[in-house]
Amino acid sequence: MKTRPATVTFHGEEQDTEAAGWLRLLALVEEAAADRRTVFKPFVELSGAERRQVITLPPTIAKLTSVEHLVLYGTNLVRIPPEIGAMTSLEVFEPYTSHRLHWYPYELTRCARLTHSTVSTRALYGNFKFRPPFPELRPVTTAENADFNALAPGVWGTDAVRSCSVCDGPVDRELRQVWISGDVGTDVLPLLVNACSAACVAALPEPYRGYIPTPHTGGPGIVQPPGRW
Repeated sequence: MKTRPATVTFHGEEQDTEAAGWLRLLALVEEAAADRRTVFKPFVELSGAERRQVITLPPTIAKLTSVEHLVLYGTNLVRIPPEIGAMTSLEVFEPYTSHRLHWYPYELTRCARLTHSTVSTRALYGNFKFRPPFPELRPVTTAENADFNALAPGVWGTDAVRSCSVCDGPVDRELRQVWISGDVGTDVLPLLVNACSAACVAALPEPYRGYIPTPHTGGPGIVQPPGRW
């Protein structure tokens, strides 16, 4: 019988920016930005081998301000960049069956028109059915102790943090990472916050009811409400 691990960590893969799948995805983003399409399904235009080469979306998705419907079915993605928050027309978000996506960036909450999502919720950290643990975060890291432009994804969940998830100001003196569970579209998602200050952490909204009631740093010491199954 399998038992749930007491601790989990972020996927540590780094994107191969020379891979054919990545280069094709970059081109598809540019095409979608240029023709201002409203539906973007990039992975259907990649071969199986190319899809496996892509483990994140490029920051250039910030250009997709006309996209209303984003489809990421069955991908090999392990993280979504914070630039998704610039997709201000987004209404429908469908990363269903992308089972390696266990969390999402807090910046997704900036998509104010987002009203519908289809997410594989059983894969999410802290999901209400199984309550799997969250990766442990470092509460405060100063610029003297880390280069925020060159981070290890397996430790930080990203390879760089440049702007605050809350105020959008620069993260140049200190980095404060916390988890918060919030409703996005039609799902409750574990959201990773990269904040520039304690004040920005304090400004976060109340987490969704039935989940950990405060922003937290994850790890085995965090007590979650009981799962439903």
